[in-house]
Amino acid sequence: MREKQNNWQRIEAVIKWANMSTNYFARHIGLARGENLYQIKRGNNGISLDVADRIVAKFPQVDKLWLLTGEGQMFSDERTRGPQIPFYDVDVEHGLEHLEHLEPESNLILPPVGACDLAMSYTGRAMGALVPPGTVVLLKAVDRDAIIPGGEYAIVSRKIVTLRIVRAADEEGKVRLVAGDRENYDDILLKVSDIVAVYKVKGKLIINS
Repeated sequence: MREKQNNWQRIEAVIKWANMSTNYFARHIGLARGENLYQIKRGNNGISLDVADRIVAKFPQVDKLWLLTGEGQMFSDERTRGPQIPFYDVDVEHGLEHLEHLEPESNLILPPVGACDLAMSYTGRAMGALVPPGTVVLLKAVDRDAIIPGGEYAIVSRKIVTLRIVRAADEEGKVRLVAGDRENYDDILLKVSDIVAVYKVKGKLIINS
């Protein structure tokens, strides 16, 4: 018989499955800081009912009894191994700026993609064939310093909200935002310090109309 995971191992299993850092996971479930989780990691605290409730509220597929006691399985329903991604039926370039005021229409469950924070439609034309208008983009919030040049990101800055390929700029402290359709759309030079939020495009559902 397999040995039961300790409190931290169970929390860690959920964090890894959600593809988050410990601090981001703490914020995601509504804890002001990761200290509560680090106390569990050090063995000073057990998993309180409050922490278990917060986790299950955000990840309903995780079994609460297993979380609290280690009995049973991590997933309450094995069919929902894919994370549920809130889908907002709004354009990504308009919706991200007002995200805190929006309610998701539904949840998408997409096992191959890994954890995403949300999904939105892309109705712009700047990305050309890479992200055709009507594509549902699956987004994960990342830190500014986690941007990898060449990747596709939705960038929320003080001046604009846009979905572009991010490239390194020649000027220190700036990034170049490149359209998929470079013939018709100019590059945008943006100060890194003006970037308020960054969402990595983790996946795309291209809806053929």
